[in-house]
Amino acid sequence: MKQEIRLDVNHMMADFLGMQYGIDRGDVDAMSAHLKRAHAVVEANRGKGMHGWMDLPYNQEKIVEKINRVAADIRAKFDTFVVLGIGGSALGPAAVQQALNHLHYNDLPKEKRNGPRLYIEDNIDPERMAALLDVIDVSTTCFNVISKSGGTAETMSQYLIVLDALKKAVGDDYHSHIIATTSESRGHLIKLAQKENYETFFIPEGVGGRFSELCPVGLLAAAVCGIDIQGLLDGAKAMDERCKTDEVWDNPALLDAALMYIAMQDMGMNMSVMMPYADSLKLMADWYAQLWAESLGKNVTKKGMACNVGSTPIKTLGVTDQHSQLQLYTEGPYDKVITFLKVESFRAQTDIPHGCEEIPDVAFLGGKSHNQLIEAERMGTEYALYKSGRMSQTITLPCVNAYTVGQLLYFFELVTAYTGELLDIDTFNQPGVEESKVAAFAMLGRDTEKHNAKRDEMKTRPERKKDYIL
Repeated sequence: MKQEIRLDVNHMMADFLGMQYGIDRGDVDAMSAHLKRAHAVVEANRGKGMHGWMDLPYNQEKIVEKINRVAADIRAKFDTFVVLGIGGSALGPAAVQQALNHLHYNDLPKEKRNGPRLYIEDNIDPERMAALLDVIDVSTTCFNVISKSGGTAETMSQYLIVLDALKKAVGDDYHSHIIATTSESRGHLIKLAQKENYETFFIPEGVGGRFSELCPVGLLAAAVCGIDIQGLLDGAKAMDERCKTDEVWDNPALLDAALMYIAMQDMGMNMSVMMPYADSLKLMADWYAQLWAESLGKNVTKKGMACNVGSTPIKTLGVTDQHSQLQLYTEGPYDKVITFLKVESFRAQTDIPHGCEEIPDVAFLGGKSHNQLIEAERMGTEYALYKSGRMSQTITLPCVNAYTVGQLLYFFELVTAYTGELLDIDTFNQPGVEESKVAAFAMLGRDTEKHNAKRDEMKTRPERKKDYIL
């Protein structure tokens, strides 16, 4: 039986929401030439430039073998595996771990886990690093340092702290506790890895951080924790094959890109809400937020024309955020598209016993299950949005496993790539991030011409007014 994820866009369309709030099918059909061009550009660039992520489902057989071999060695030798990375180097591994392993994985006794405890350190809050060192024994921990350039300040600062701790704990054996995932041909980390003789995995040059989950960046941590990484790649390949057609009504990713483009550009929908109705998929919303925001939030087109495009991703969780955000979604501004992630068959069933018969509002739950309740809650939310004329769509996973998660990851990557082409922007750069990096390093006293100039520039800012500080 094929376990294909499904996209349901009924509640995006004017057929359901009316012409005032929904998208007319004719408007999608009218975009046919534009959509075919976008599809053709993405396909023509497959494997070229920063489109290397498109080849990942096809070209990693030997890498998967090595990853599985190293992962088995790590499981045999270490009690803990720590990922040091930020952005896509952390969000992807965290999302896949949350999706495919026990929701309290680290709390399970060792004999019930598929591998060592996993920690993903994606921030530099000083209390966080101190807290990590309180709960791990560095002498039984393997650290995976992930940075394509080896110049990522957050990650490399963590590396320096860990390196010092390891040298104190295990002496000259520290190098066997560190794995580097980085560029094969450039940057500081590859030089360090070669000098220190670290086990090393390479990030393909044409794969950016937010598109990197299906390369060693994400696959190593997954394999260490017993996840079927070939299943992830097989799922991605299946989605890629489904989306090789340029017929919009046969290509789910192209259809979703078309609808999101129309919603953004023609209907003022400047927020994209991701609402999984499964705790296993909760962190998919975090991963999606970076993919969507960093790829599509741009101020110039490829031709250099001012544009200021993109929609703001919002991460939520059903049922939890029905009680914190749904009021806004149903009665606030008409500026959001809500994407539900639905699981058809959960990996567990929680039956609700009979009881509290004297309280009808509680007693009616008896004999049902949380499986029924969470889907009823999702359907209720979907209906409330529909009744209010709010756009929503549903992506259904038959079940949550490596194959369906691989499809989901690749689906969103394709939607993002297609949408970037429709917007005529560079989907794969992030110049807006660089300003903050240069300013931060200037504040730390980095002594280069660029950073010195930025430090001087920052001194020209107006002084803060005391009247505005209470």
